[in-house]
Amino acid sequence: MSTVHLFNDSENSNENLLGDLSKTININSLLEIPFKERDEKWVAEFLDNIGESTFQLAASELIIGPDGYPYFQLENAPKDQNFQAFVIKHKLKSFLLKKGMGLAINTHQEQPDWIFSYGDLVNYSLNNEFYSDDSIFSKKTEEAHIDKDEKILVGQPSETILPKDLRHNLREYLVNMGIKEPKIMLIARNYDDETLVSQDLVFNITPAMFQTEQDFKQIMASISWFLPRHYSYMGIDEQTVENGFMPL
Repeated sequence: MSTVHLFNDSENSNENLLGDLSKTININSLLEIPFKERDEKWVAEFLDNIGESTFQLAASELIIGPDGYPYFQLENAPKDQNFQAFVIKHKLKSFLLKKGMGLAINTHQEQPDWIFSYGDLVNYSLNNEFYSDDSIFSKKTEEAHIDKDEKILVGQPSETILPKDLRHNLREYLVNMGIKEPKIMLIARNYDDETLVSQDLVFNITPAMFQTEQDFKQIMASISWFLPRHYSYMGIDEQTVENGFMPL
């Protein structure tokens, strides 16, 4: 079986071929700790170091995960060996986000060390952290919807919310899944009260577009893989909000 190489390190300059040596050493030490001993402190240190650490490309660069999404594969940097180096932060915008892939660390083991969705990588690019706790997006306590008499502000998400590579990859996915003309808008709720204001992304996707309610729910759930985890979103009919939607 032939191997298709997605990544070409000739694109790298000498300056960014290798990552931070101290962070690489820290990551390699952290990954030696058994899974059962990896507590919150371990997670925090891991996430603080991994973006600038040096990894090697796995022999098979791309894998389709059990969830059906594509993941680029990395493994620990070996000691005293020549290898093709990869630093997440250096190849985030120019490669990973453009290709629309998540990231999988050490899948050759019985249990991978970590899996990042595409949305996790988007968040790292936007906020310099893979996961954000504080956000103006609505809390996901229940299925999002717009009440009939609710007052909202309507606009379009900026590049700092929905970068062009995210837009492109999400649009391509939705079109492939049968949404012929995916559209989007951003709404603000409780906009007259700074203590309560929140926002949501809204897609022109409704159950009527699918054979079953379950098909609709699966498509809506799949969108989350492309978005940072703190984003809230929903699907409504285009006619619900006049002049609100624009092409994704």
